[in-house]
Amino acid sequence: MGVMENPDLPKSVVRHLEPNEKVLFAIKKKISLEKPKWLLITDRRIIYLDEKVLGRYDLKAIPYQKLEQVTVKLGVMSSEFTIEGEENINLKLGWMNKEEARKAINAIKDALNTIAVEPVSIDVQKKLTSETWVLKKPKELITRTTPAGALVQHPSTAPTQKEEDPLEKLKKLKELYDMGVITQEEYEEKRKKLLEEI
Repeated sequence: MGVMENPDLPKSVVRHLEPNEKVLFAIKKKISLEKPKWLLITDRRIIYLDEKVLGRYDLKAIPYQKLEQVTVKLGVMSSEFTIEGEENINLKLGWMNKEEARKAINAIKDALNTIAVEPVSIDVQKKLTSETWVLKKPKELITRTTPAGALVQHPSTAPTQKEEDPLEKLKKLKELYDMGVITQEEYEEKRKKLLEEI
């Protein structure tokens, strides 16, 4: 189900969405008596939510910068949806049906293509009783713009210029942190170094 069909996202997800982050695609699955599981594709990342009883939940968010590969194995009876990323991120979702899995991987491809310079593709291997779809993000994925609108360039193509003002660097560092590109630890470490230059 797309988000247009179901704008009632769980509060636990809405609470974690960044300002101006758009949910492009959402799948909600309720398995027997369990609370629902969600897979959301936003314009910035992939979010997996496993709701628990008494308001508890597990939430994992994978920014597109850290995404490496998405694999969908479609069998006769079921499908397996795997998301792999940097820092040993490995999510296996076996609860999607074939059609949901196809829609989800295409939604991820479309989201990546809106920020990628080179189009991202999906490799499909069709066998007699199964299909495997693999989306691999190229290592040197260059983005046109980040969601906040800041230009990102590959280091080798960046124009050479005079040394930037430390205050300007601090501002850019904060933008990267706010967009979720760097962790809080990375932000604090680099911030301290820049403050020493002032």
